[in-house]
Amino acid sequence: MTLFEDDDVLVLNKPAGLAVQGGSGTTRHVDLMLEVMRDAKGQKPRLVHRLDKETSGCLLVAKTRFAATALTGSFRHRSARKIYWALVAGVPKPKQGRISTYLAKEESEEDTIMRVAAHGDKGASHAVTYYAVVETSAQKLAWVSLKPVTGRTHQLRAHMAHIDHAIVGDPKYFTKENWELPGGLQNRLHLLARRIIIPHPRGGVIDATAPLPPHMLQSWNLLGLEADRFDPIENAPEE
Repeated sequence: MTLFEDDDVLVLNKPAGLAVQGGSGTTRHVDLMLEVMRDAKGQKPRLVHRLDKETSGCLLVAKTRFAATALTGSFRHRSARKIYWALVAGVPKPKQGRISTYLAKEESEEDTIMRVAAHGDKGASHAVTYYAVVETSAQKLAWVSLKPVTGRTHQLRAHMAHIDHAIVGDPKYFTKENWELPGGLQNRLHLLARRIIIPHPRGGVIDATAPLPPHMLQSWNLLGLEADRFDPIENAPEE
């Protein structure tokens, strides 16, 4: 489960289905697991960013107060680069692009989602995502690499749904009618926090990469997608 570790920083490979923090009815989560990792002074490792429960991959944890301050600052100043992989319905056109919208929380009795909002709407925040199609399968599905510039809740999921290429297995944002999941694919969220690149608090750079989780690896194999292909999103701008 550990992708990188030293005295200051820990990068975990969070499995899909494990919540990062507790909430109503959540008894098993990463934050609780970090309780057992307190050091001799009683310091508990701190989460410095979040992943949705159903998203797997790179989760950054600070082991010291010093590292927490430095890493939080890197996120605030956007000097952290995050790359995600997703399997989406259809093939986005153009094959590389920038999605820029405002997102606002929309709460109902059943659920809470992020909706695309207008500038000036109450609670609306600007969100920017770069995407690049890596490979396609029969023009029905696309392996897409995503680079969020901002870090809004559900940003990638809401943005891909907004351009009508929702992420496969997304229980909140996949609303395509008469769309059938290809045989053999699991109806689970196909979103991986693939890579994180961030300045190390004591100098140098942390660069961690997470493998495909089992359900996504199964899909990649069934669709004939090659996980070691060049990822074009690496050349996307930072703003």
